[in-house]
Amino acid sequence: MSTSRKALMIGASRGLGLGLTAELLTRGWNVVATARDPASADGLKQLAARSGEKLQVERMDVDRSADLDALVSRLAGRFDLLFVNAGISGPPDETALNATREGLAQIMWTNSLAPIRIAQRLLPHIVDGGTVAFMSSILGSIGENTSGGYDLYRISKASLNMLARGFAATSARDRKLTVLNLHPGWVRTDMGGPSAPLGIEESVRGLVNVLETQHGAKHLYLDYKGREIPW
Repeated sequence: MSTSRKALMIGASRGLGLGLTAELLTRGWNVVATARDPASADGLKQLAARSGEKLQVERMDVDRSADLDALVSRLAGRFDLLFVNAGISGPPDETALNATREGLAQIMWTNSLAPIRIAQRLLPHIVDGGTVAFMSSILGSIGENTSGGYDLYRISKASLNMLARGFAATSARDRKLTVLNLHPGWVRTDMGGPSAPLGIEESVRGLVNVLETQHGAKHLYLDYKGREIPW
């Protein structure tokens, strides 16, 4: 494997983002990883200390346009991979019946609009034929929704899928980018909870396998094993 591949990981302070950063480093990638507060991102700091300068940590809150502007101004060079891992679960007790405007606005901004805005702004930093990946969820699949529940989270991820579809059809097409919406599985993270059947290591190993094997100008909605999910 070449050691010259470069990845930009958005949202890497813990959980899947941290796990993906570690897996990419293990496979020889150079990584720029972001955190809202790098000073308190102990996992990233430990990875950086062991990486032999292959990991650079940058500050960015995905909800703050000023942070994105500042990151764009600091970045040098171009990346083979942009992975936008932004996401929140939202208020667990809010449904379509009792949702608040504030709760809906927050989850839609963070899970749907912010990732696409980030991808659009960072597009000049992605090599032609590179990959842009968004952390989605099977809960964003309309075709797979046979149980209901998780209303706000579902619509935020379905919206992300739709916006990514538009991104793939416009901005990404001219650059021959691979656009991926990825479902990591139900993973034991702060969001997934301790009862989830999948460990972070297994999930990220599968996700990076998908990232390294999917190439060409296309848009796919896949799980961590590379299986297609119905939109």
